[in-house]
Amino acid sequence: MSEQPDLRQYIGSNSAIRRYLLPDTSRVTEDGRLSIGGCDVLQLAEQYGTPLFVYDEQHLRNRCHEALAAFGDGVAYGAKAFLCKAMARLVNEEGLILDVATGGEAYVALMAGVPPDRMVMHGNNKSDEEIGTALHAGIGRIVVDSFAELDRIERIGADLGGTPKVMIRVTPGVEAHTHEYVMTGQVDSKFGFGLASGAAMEAVRRAQASSAMELVGIHAHIGSQIFLLHSYGKAIELLAPFVKESGVDELCLGGGLGVPYVEGEEAPKLGDWANELKQACADNGITARITAEPGRAIAATAAVTLYRVGTIKEIPDVRTYVSVDGGMSDNPRPVLYGSGYEAFLPRLTLAERPRTVTVVGKHCESGDVLVRDARVPQELSVGDILCTPVTGAYGFSMGSNYNKVPRPAVVFVRGGDSRIVVRRETYEDLIRLDE
Repeated sequence: MSEQPDLRQYIGSNSAIRRYLLPDTSRVTEDGRLSIGGCDVLQLAEQYGTPLFVYDEQHLRNRCHEALAAFGDGVAYGAKAFLCKAMARLVNEEGLILDVATGGEAYVALMAGVPPDRMVMHGNNKSDEEIGTALHAGIGRIVVDSFAELDRIERIGADLGGTPKVMIRVTPGVEAHTHEYVMTGQVDSKFGFGLASGAAMEAVRRAQASSAMELVGIHAHIGSQIFLLHSYGKAIELLAPFVKESGVDELCLGGGLGVPYVEGEEAPKLGDWANELKQACADNGITARITAEPGRAIAATAAVTLYRVGTIKEIPDVRTYVSVDGGMSDNPRPVLYGSGYEAFLPRLTLAERPRTVTVVGKHCESGDVLVRDARVPQELSVGDILCTPVTGAYGFSMGSNYNKVPRPAVVFVRGGDSRIVVRRETYEDLIRLDE
């Protein structure tokens, strides 16, 4: 069947999902079926089962290209957004460093063949084992989060040898306009050394004086899902005197760039974000190299999740519940943050969506809601495949086995081919660790 070139001509108030909410290679056939990466998504659901994460590999590579063009060598992918061995390999192939936040994430990256010097390790409570792994493997940067961690690096380094490169994480005292659970730059934060209290400068001086480490930069991250770039400008203004006094050559401003999840939301592009950061640094006299760690901005829109509708429950004059075969175990963001999503039928991608329903999961929780007020076609019925876009970040990563529900499979699609990169869990997997 012939395909429409893209979806931009269908930006109606109540018709198709807006183009920027779908992966780059999304196309619609003449009869309204959605394909991604040259693969019909309904056929993917039949082949691999549901729930199913479908990632557009070309979209991921495109965003990596944009990040590298925007920031240059040194830009890192925030692995906590989505990580598996295939993703680690892809990011490394595209020239990005990998930002890992735990020993587990570091292990996945190392098993994927990512060179340790192309990694940076984060974490507000790194264990002796995690620091030992970083030192033994030769991880490129350790972002130091506390005085206790400085103690650990000096103690463990005395046994293992080597001089790790470190960055001091600073909380500048900025409250970004985002959900309180993902704000990290305010004074009251579990992360980093406070700027106003003087702890940050004390940490810098101690690292500079230590023979067990080499201070190479300052790190500051103010939060996630940030749409207003002036929040970064405010942080840079506060950081400028400190960065200049520290005399470091590198300033990493973390990640946090927001992405649109529902119609009506707009977000800056990676290039716009980089230009804003660089300009704010120049305006404030910061000459250090500027780097960043985008995660959501690379992975989120790259994927959709496919579910199968199991029941439709209409409560007259109240609401209609549409239950699917996944839920909070594969996308906990709506439960945690009240996050909004869209939903549509990939068999009728361009259809009008006049019907309002609440899409819920199969878990034994009333709060197991995926999309509270989803607009869907009137034709929605039991057995349909339902698609939620922009699920590439913090769905699979934050997923669980709540109610002993096996985790979904993850497929990458590109050029008409699909491949499993994470297999679907089985019931046997659920008791694999039991004694």
